[in-house]
Amino acid sequence: MREIVLDTETTGFKANEGDRLVEIGCIELVNHIPTGRHYHVYINPERAMPEDAFKVHGLSDEFLKDKPLFAAVAQDFCDFIGEDPLVIHNAQFDIGFLNAELARLTGFPHVAMERAIDTVRLARQKFPGAQVSLDALCKRFNIDNSARVKHGALLDAELLAEVYLELIGGRQQGLGLAGLDVGDTVLAAQAPRGPARPVRPHAASPEELAAHAAFVAKLKDPLWLKTE
Repeated sequence: MREIVLDTETTGFKANEGDRLVEIGCIELVNHIPTGRHYHVYINPERAMPEDAFKVHGLSDEFLKDKPLFAAVAQDFCDFIGEDPLVIHNAQFDIGFLNAELARLTGFPHVAMERAIDTVRLARQKFPGAQVSLDALCKRFNIDNSARVKHGALLDAELLAEVYLELIGGRQQGLGLAGLDVGDTVLAAQAPRGPARPVRPHAASPEELAAHAAFVAKLKDPLWLKTE
C-alpha cells in the first residue's frame, strides 16, 4: 500500500483571498515504511511575502524570486502523488491551497478531500483534549524535532511520517513481517547457522576432573569444605 505524507508552506492562511503556496514537501510510504523517495519544491508565489508568514517559515521574497511558478511544477507534483492516500496534518488547509493552485490551471483535476488521512483528526480521537500540534505530538512520541527551528514542508513531512506511524500503532508495527506467511516461513533467527557441533557428553572426562581438583586445591579455605 502506497501513501504520501504531505506538507505545504504558504504566504498566509486564506487561499480564497489570494494567499499562495511557496513550498511543497512529500514523503513516500509503502506499507507504512518510508521508501526514501520524496518530492520537494519551492515555489514563486507571484506576490510579496507577508512578515507574519516569513516569521513562520523564513522564506523571503529574495529567496523565492527565482523559484518556479506552480504551473511549471504542477504536473511533476501530480505525477508523484498519483491517486494514493495523502497523510496530512490538518488536511483541509493543505488541500484547500493545492486545489486553489490547481484551479488556476487548465486540465488538472482537484484533489479530493476523501483521499486525505488527517493526522489531526487521528490524534484527537486517540488523545481527547490533548494538544495535537506537530510539535506536541513529536514530544509525546519522543521524536526528535530539534531541527525544526522554523517550519519547512519537507522536514515537517518527515516528522509527520514518524508521528503517523505512532498514531496507527507504533514504529514496531508488524515487526517488519508484513506480507510474510509466517506459517510457511522459517525466520532467520530460527534457522541454523553453519554445521551443528557434535553433542557434548554430560559427564566430565578424567582430565577435566583432575584439572578441577588442582584448581580447588589452590583455594584457601573454600566454604563448601567447612563443617559446622
